[in-house]
Amino acid sequence: MKLVFAGTPEFAAVALRALHEAGFEIPLVLTQPDRPAGRGMQLQASAVKQYALAHGMPVAQPLSLRMDAKDPQRAEEARAAHERLLGLDYDVMVVAAYGLILPRSTLDIKPCINIHGSLLPRWRGAAPIHRAIEAGDLETGVTIMGMEEGLDTGPMMLIERVAIADTDTTGSLHDKLAALGGRMIVAALRKMEAGQLEAVPQPEEGVTYAAKISKEEAKLDFALPAEQLWRRVRAFNPFPGAHGLVDGVTVKVWNAELAPGAGTPGQVLAADAQGIVVACGEGALRMTELQKPGGKRLAAAEFLKSFPLAGKVFS
Repeated sequence: MKLVFAGTPEFAAVALRALHEAGFEIPLVLTQPDRPAGRGMQLQASAVKQYALAHGMPVAQPLSLRMDAKDPQRAEEARAAHERLLGLDYDVMVVAAYGLILPRSTLDIKPCINIHGSLLPRWRGAAPIHRAIEAGDLETGVTIMGMEEGLDTGPMMLIERVAIADTDTTGSLHDKLAALGGRMIVAALRKMEAGQLEAVPQPEEGVTYAAKISKEEAKLDFALPAEQLWRRVRAFNPFPGAHGLVDGVTVKVWNAELAPGAGTPGQVLAADAQGIVVACGEGALRMTELQKPGGKRLAAAEFLKSFPLAGKVFS
């Protein structure tokens, strides 16, 4: 079976690696254009592009796949990509966190299968892992689904569940789901080769949408219950990083746990080697790993040596 792969970040690169190692022929990889990254803002290739080039796979990076795009350059790149796909010998397109919308013109060429990091129809959209943790879900998973023009509305082909641990962050849960997605897409394509891959419509009930994460969301509002803030700290690790303000300084909070305590929201109730306990609207939050601007992530004991917080108030 020959396939075109479309994806961009590490979640997708894990799937590409699984497909390559399983022996599937991949005559083309689509990924987003290189983006500025790091302190020097140098152009950096996506994780998918890096893997593809390292293993001799042809790569295309159109700005868009929509031939009706208003921007002439985007429209021209989309037309070129469309012509390339039309002339390519492949059986199926596999999509994982590509980041570009696949228009009807692309979906109509060959079957398109998506690796989605949630238990559909819950958490359709851009940030299903973050939102599952933020909402306090007890489980999530991966759905292999057929693609159509709606946002993650296509029929389900395979689905597997994963428990969300109290210690899970978006980073740790991402790695679990990426590995699972890689195994599942290989199994799905094997079933497709054998004519045994069945698709069922998504249920109409239980639909939720995982909106893209914004940096503005990451500011902790200590008037909220501690449990809600605890989930947000985990959901926004590693991006964009939850934070609070102390004396006008932004302090990022990378790990935290629930703690007993009460007081004015934002008030530091205790600051020692075990963590910085801050009063919330309900209960308290113990921050155990923090970072000041220009510094490294540090355990609370080390952080307090250069940034004392006793008696301070987070705003």
